[in-house]
Amino acid sequence: MKKFRVNIVSESDFTLQGHGVHTAYLEMRDSLESLPKVELLANARPQSNADITHIHTVGSFSFRRLISRHGGKKVVSAHIVPDSLVGSIVGARWWLPFFKPYLRWFYNRADLVIAVSPYTRDELKKMGVRSQIEILENSIDTSKYQTSRAQKSRFREELKLPVDKFIVVGNGQIQPRKKFDTFVAIAKKMPEIQFVWIGGIPFKAAGADFLNLNKMMKSPPKNLRVTNVIPLNQAGRYMRAADAMFMPSAQETFGLAVVEGAASGLPIVVRDIHDYDATFGDLVLRGNENTFVDSIKRLKNDQKFYEKWRANSAKLAEKYDSKEMTEKLVGFYHDILKK
Repeated sequence: MKKFRVNIVSESDFTLQGHGVHTAYLEMRDSLESLPKVELLANARPQSNADITHIHTVGSFSFRRLISRHGGKKVVSAHIVPDSLVGSIVGARWWLPFFKPYLRWFYNRADLVIAVSPYTRDELKKMGVRSQIEILENSIDTSKYQTSRAQKSRFREELKLPVDKFIVVGNGQIQPRKKFDTFVAIAKKMPEIQFVWIGGIPFKAAGADFLNLNKMMKSPPKNLRVTNVIPLNQAGRYMRAADAMFMPSAQETFGLAVVEGAASGLPIVVRDIHDYDATFGDLVLRGNENTFVDSIKRLKNDQKFYEKWRANSAKLAEKYDSKEMTEKLVGFYHDILKK
């Protein structure tokens, strides 16, 4: 295959971070950079003579690159659908009717739209996206998360986490749709377990239900640590120090943090939502407020049960390792360059 130039674009590089879109962008950037067949640029000017401009965000910076006659074919990763904004940004229900047509136009301007899950593809079609859509789930370099027992102990010491307690982590922005309130409620019911929520409110007062969630974040129960927004490598250390992951989100376009937890060797407990049907399926422990405590308790106390779900996490991590996904992405690039 002939070498070609890709300009990967994400406003998260120089604006707010601490969210899944930025993580997905970083993982894709690093994976593409490792390929000898790709000359990679990041957030370059449209006049950079790229063969492909691959966009991850939908703000004005990305808009200018999308509409430019320079920069070759335009590819857009659809990390956002209308439902993912409700419960994320304050007042979304009011301004969403105005934003949805822009989002539809943005995706329809692309030569190729990458849906990060079958659920996302279906939502794109519902909102009237007519561009070519291909599914390419988010992926990570799973080797960065593999952890030995000695490393787990060292991370606990470095992070000042209890070495003798069962540790459960959650990971993501603190916002209504992530159900941080459920995470707090479950932590209160299980004082014998150390809980950690990796993340904060990157959009500050613009985040949905900011005042209530900020108060909850600043005054957690004694057995819950909230890290606030931290760099990706630091978040990885928390996951690698833990024993299990609990993600009670009510809506996800994909759920990249789940893959990170699985790659860290953690059994995963999630809410039973349709969004996971075609991605994580029965490789994660699915439930609701009536079953979360029992699932976590059993993971803590039943070693055979724990190892079963840890093995399922290993399968999940293998499924979403970046090596195979990046080769698939390069195949998409070649296909649209032929048109």
